[in-house]
Amino acid sequence: MLFDGLAPSSALQLIGFADVDAFWPIESMEDARSIPLDVPNFAAARAVVSLPACRIVLTRSFARILDTAYRMPGGMVILSMTDDLQVNSKGMDLDARFFVALRGNDECHFVEPQTNHHAMIILSPGLRDRGWFDRADDLRAYVANRPALLHIRQLLLDILRTASMQPLLFETTEVAGHLQEGLLLALDDLFRIDPLPDRSASVQGERSIKLVQRIDDYVAAHPTAPIYTADLAGEFGVSIRTLGGAVSKVRGMSLHHYIRLKRLWATRARLLKGGGATVASCARAQGFHHLGEFAAAYRATFRESPSDTLARGRHTGSPAD
Repeated sequence: MLFDGLAPSSALQLIGFADVDAFWPIESMEDARSIPLDVPNFAAARAVVSLPACRIVLTRSFARILDTAYRMPGGMVILSMTDDLQVNSKGMDLDARFFVALRGNDECHFVEPQTNHHAMIILSPGLRDRGWFDRADDLRAYVANRPALLHIRQLLLDILRTASMQPLLFETTEVAGHLQEGLLLALDDLFRIDPLPDRSASVQGERSIKLVQRIDDYVAAHPTAPIYTADLAGEFGVSIRTLGGAVSKVRGMSLHHYIRLKRLWATRARLLKGGGATVASCARAQGFHHLGEFAAAYRATFRESPSDTLARGRHTGSPAD
C-alpha cells in the first residue's frame, strides 16, 4: 500500500481519518463538501510534503460525491497513483490513464464510487510558466503518456519516503531544490501530449452541472416539502428525462436517491449538534415524515440508529454543519 512504511516527520505531515466526522474540519478549510457513499467502510488518509515552490498531497480518498472550489493561481496537477482509479468529473468518466490540470479558479464536481489513491501537486504562482496550462479557470483532462505517468508516480513516492526517513535533507535548500527540479522535469514529460477533446466543458455537460446546482438550491430552500420529479421538472422547464439524466451524469445516481441522501446527511448534521433536538424534530425538518422509513434508511446509510447519533452529539458535540 502507498502509505505503508511512511511515518510522520518534520518534513512529512501524515494524517489518518478513522471516521467521517474527523474528516469534516479538513474539508471546511479547503472549501470542499463531500457526501460519503459508504460510511461503514470509511477510511481516508493524506500525506503532505512541501518543496520550495510546490506542495505534494498524497490522498487515500473514499467513496463520495465531492463538490469543491479550487483556487489555484499557480496551477495544480492531479494524477492517479494506482491503476484502479474510478472517478467521474463533470459527467465524464475518468480512469487511471488520465490526469487533470488547472490554473486559476474552478467549481469542480466529482463522484468517486470507490476508494482511490491520487496525488495532487500544487504549484506556487512564483514558478516560471512552463507552458502547461493553455487556458485559465478550466479543469482539463488529459490522457497521460504511460512511461511518463509511471515515472512521476515513482518519483512522488521517492520524495515522500525521503521526507519520512530523512527529513533533515529538506532543510537544505540545495537538496529540496534538486528534488523539486526533478519533479518539474517529470511534469514537463507528462504534459508532452495532446489535450483530450474538451468534452468536460461541452454545452451538454455544463447544462447538466447547472441543473444539478439548481436542484441543490431547491432542496436547500424547501427542506420539509415533499419533492416530486414531475413538479421539479416543471419548475425548471425541462423534461423528467433531462432532469434524471443530469443527476445521473453528474452525481452517478437517481434523482430520488440523491435527494434522499442529501436530506439524510442534513438530518445527521442536525442530530450531531445535540442540544434539545429530538430524532423526530430533526427528521421532520428535512422532510422525513414517516419515521419508520426514515429510521430504516438512516441505519442502512450510517450503520447506526438516529438516536445513537443524537446521543453522541449530546455527549461530545460536533463541528459538523
